[in-house]
Amino acid sequence: MLSRFFKYISVFIVSSLLLLAVDNVSSDFQIARVKYSGGGDWYNDPSAEENLLAYVRANTNISVKPEYTFTELSSPKLFEYPMIFLTGHGNLKFTEEEAENLHNYLINGGFLYVDDDYGLDPYIRKEMKKVFPEQEFVELPFSHGIYNCHYKFPQGPPKTHEHDDHNPKGFGLFHDGRLCVYYTFESNPSDGWADERVHNDNQKTRETALQFGTNIIVWALTN
Repeated sequence: MLSRFFKYISVFIVSSLLLLAVDNVSSDFQIARVKYSGGGDWYNDPSAEENLLAYVRANTNISVKPEYTFTELSSPKLFEYPMIFLTGHGNLKFTEEEAENLHNYLINGGFLYVDDDYGLDPYIRKEMKKVFPEQEFVELPFSHGIYNCHYKFPQGPPKTHEHDDHNPKGFGLFHDGRLCVYYTFESNPSDGWADERVHNDNQKTRETALQFGTNIIVWALTN
């Protein structure tokens, strides 16, 4: 009985923190990069979030703080952010504590966007099973609202960078019908958010990637 009490208290605290974070969106919305263990380069292209948030500020009525920041999944700081972002090229590993904390974050209104920067796919699928053991990633139909909530993407995720000559795909995990994890594969829009000199993408490619990132933010904050 006592353990159940503490579980309810912890859920209440998580919910309260997320509500406070959402209340602050109007003045200082930020995306937190997920710092994970396992050897993957979680930190790559730190200009990506800054540029995306600057684009959102210029093209929507969402007030943002376009600065790079990060959080560990085990940290209470996680619950300060309505949206977090995870990317990299290779291995990652969640501890039991991190998986539980991420689970609580997501079921209480948080949103995780994952972008495979090439090589992340088998690892993110394995680790997210620790968070939602009963779920597998499902591909979202092109009619899903994330593809038309601000800019129109009738063919789904854009092909920002070529990896293995496969079509870009967007996958999701859900809680109570709400998309709480969105994952892009063979798409890599976050590379298009980075400073132009990093990947030498042309202006059209970068603009498309920034528009797509804007959709993700708008969807995360309104659903």
